[in-house]
Amino acid sequence: MAVPVALLMIGGEFDLSTGVAITSSGLTAALFAWYFGLNVWAGVLLALVLSLAVGAFNAWLLLKTGLPSFLVTLGTFFILQGVNLGVTRAVGGSVASPRISDMDGYASAQAIFGSEIAIGPVTLKITVLYWLLLTIVATWVLLRTRAGNWIFASGGDAAAARAVGVPVQRTKIGLYLFVGFCAWLSGMHLLFGYGTVQSGEGIGKEFIFIIAAVIGGCLLTGGYGSVIGASIGALIFGMTQLGINYAGWNPDWFRAFLGAMLLLATIVNLAVKRRAEAR
Repeated sequence: MAVPVALLMIGGEFDLSTGVAITSSGLTAALFAWYFGLNVWAGVLLALVLSLAVGAFNAWLLLKTGLPSFLVTLGTFFILQGVNLGVTRAVGGSVASPRISDMDGYASAQAIFGSEIAIGPVTLKITVLYWLLLTIVATWVLLRTRAGNWIFASGGDAAAARAVGVPVQRTKIGLYLFVGFCAWLSGMHLLFGYGTVQSGEGIGKEFIFIIAAVIGGCLLTGGYGSVIGASIGALIFGMTQLGINYAGWNPDWFRAFLGAMLLLATIVNLAVKRRAEAR
């Protein structure tokens, strides 16, 4: 998720609903297929529609009202959080989605979204391959296409971009739809990788995605950053989290470490930008 969040930040916007949107996607697929006794793929497709609709709603409300994106998506965050808990408890009678591993279509969906692949002596989760693919495609779009120029221009100075013919609204709608698509992909991995989804999952992850993007060089003010940097930022976060556990250090300090990394990355990014502008 650091990849679409980084693109969105380069485009000058935030999305604080990404963490719970992942959970909403997984819950929608599980509850819809289980409640109506349908093939699992029917739930998967409905979850895709819902995830794209959430992204489209965020973009529409942002462009319609002109409110800051962190306020708009903060509202979506609370709506989805409440709906996740309320609907899951009302439909399934619990705070977790029912297990659907014995339903039609589960095996094929699990192979696509939650399987592992052995490459020589190394076994990788399939999401690692999706992560690499998204990083390559998003980097190519950002650096080699007209749409990438539009993203930089929209985040740098939206008014100036409009003046030279950049379709700022379409660019931002596309970015929010891409965030929705990636939330769906992550939600499917959450469901088919672990077999069930807790309705309270995902809260707080939106900040981790933003921290990964900032560590990777994205400015909070937009118009500057890279997708590869955000992917490396996500890798640093994952390695740090695992390293603390394997080293036997007290994990209570992990959040403090995250905050310190965010502040340090923000200051370094600002200094680099000022130095680049001074040349």
